Amino acid sequence: MNAKHPKDSKTTMTDLVLPSETNPLNNLFGGELLARMDRAASIAARRHSRRIVVTASVNHVAFNRAVPVGSVVTLEAKVSRAFKSSMEIYLDVWIEDRESGERSKANEAIYTFVAVDETGRPVSVPEILPETEQEQKRFDGALRRKQLSLVLAGKMKAEEATELKALFE
Repeated sequence: MNAKHPKDSKTTMTDLVLPSETNPLNNLFGGELLARMDRAASIAARRHSRRIVVTASVNHVAFNRAVPVGSVVTLEAKVSRAFKSSMEIYLDVWIEDRESGERSKANEAIYTFVAVDETGRPVSVPEILPETEQEQKRFDGALRRKQLSLVLAGKMKAEEATELKALFE
């Protein structure tokens, strides 16, 4: 199985925020944004693995900025790291100024997907080879995030979390 680059899985989804998708403050519902992020992340994971993929977890979501009705919102998703059968997908959410067209980052999220076969059993996925400084940073951070998740779930002992221990030495 040949290793791939994050750009191989890059998924960009652009859409308009409609009134029926907003809260009483006329901003995009958080759940609506989560659904859009889940779809973009699943496409990125499928592009990387070329398999059926299922959402394993939503590891992090930051709603840093409201997305007002009428906004053009763009989601960019890429696999940041692949493990045995799981993939971490990092998403950036951008909104476009209606007048200038200038884009600014509004939100971000990190999802984990697992590649499965037709019976739902996990299958191996290709490795990721980061190319840019940002991709390397996200790649390195993915192992720390995975170890923290495993420790918190009781599936790994804290002393075995080598990447986390290194942060505190």
